[in-house]
Amino acid sequence: MNLAHITSREIMPGYHGKMVHGESLSWVFWEVEKNAEVPEHHHVHEQIMHVIEGEFEFTVGGNTMTCVPGDVVLIPSNVPHSGKALTPCRLMDVFSPVREEYR
Repeated sequence: MNLAHITSREIMPGYHGKMVHGESLSWVFWEVEKNAEVPEHHHVHEQIMHVIEGEFEFTVGGNTMTCVPGDVVLIPSNVPHSGKALTPCRLMDVFSPVREEYR
């Protein structure tokens, strides 16, 4: 499998993702448009977010941080979180269990 052959899907406005699914996790490669926002939400999935490129403002459990390339953020299950791309971004998310709605 090569990411170049995976079709990107716009999951929410400004968030274009290429999804890879295993038995117990989903791995998503995002291209995010500047100023695109993810409203506060929570889910049963444990999530790890990694910034590959750009600056991303992320709020997890009420704590806001500006994430830059190399930063990794752990979001425990059911903890409220939200975010906004301060610049165009490339992000990577891992979710466990699988995000069935992303299949």
